[in-house]
Amino acid sequence: METGTPEQQPAETRADELGAQVRLAVGRLYRRFRSERPAGGLGDTALAVLTHLHKCGPRTLTELSEHDRVSPASMSQTVNRLTSAGYAVRTPDPDDGRKVLLRTTEEGDEFACAVRDQRNAWLDEQLSALSPEDRSVIARTAELFLSIADS
Repeated sequence: METGTPEQQPAETRADELGAQVRLAVGRLYRRFRSERPAGGLGDTALAVLTHLHKCGPRTLTELSEHDRVSPASMSQTVNRLTSAGYAVRTPDPDDGRKVLLRTTEEGDEFACAVRDQRNAWLDEQLSALSPEDRSVIARTAELFLSIADS
């Protein structure tokens, strides 16, 4: 077992632990971020689909299933929750009458925006409480995470 402060440990050892630390931190931050949302009875999955429809426009059930990597049957249940809540509607595809598109309603767009605004406000508040130096470190870290994600 190694002893000493992290600064005294070999750099390779700390690098080996970095992946686990990043996964833990990102996972906890993601779960905390997801918990910041207005009341409305939508679960995480339905909220993610609503947000996707809001951002990307109308989609078929197959497209939504492929995007979320779930079965069409599972996505159908999620879509049924959204349509029952009045956040989405089914409409005929203007280019292919055999297909049905799902799109957000005005209420769905408003709810998606409210969720985004609440989550952004929470994160902005957390970031503003940090020192300028810490915000600079996070800005650089975000750049590196995006680079890793895009690799």
